[in-house]
Amino acid sequence: MTDATDLHVGKRLRRRRRLLGMTQQDLASLVGVRFQQIQKYECGANRVTSSRLYDLSKALNVSVQYFFDGLESYDLQGLAANDAERLDGDILSQKETLELVRAYYRLGERPRRRLLELAKALEAEATESGAA
Repeated sequence: MTDATDLHVGKRLRRRRRLLGMTQQDLASLVGVRFQQIQKYECGANRVTSSRLYDLSKALNVSVQYFFDGLESYDLQGLAANDAERLDGDILSQKETLELVRAYYRLGERPRRRLLELAKALEAEATESGAA
């Protein structure tokens, strides 16, 4: 029987792998397992050990905490300081979001910076016109 935490970690693993345009085989090769093991992690059939989670985080260029972001915690009494900036998990699953992020990272550093500045300016403009 799969655990909700294992399913969540697997879903985050799959999301990040796809976001980077990696196959299960690509990721498996980086962490020293067979692609079938990555399949089992992603569907929650197998639990990811702490050492393997660390290897996966390095291969996917994220912190270990990434795999637990968005997981309900019953012992927290408030919101973390950065929760206001956290995006809805569903937006990261959308094909359009993945395409946008991939295109963004194919750009050089300077065009990326300029695109980010443009997006922030558009956001500020939208906020100002919405408040008026």
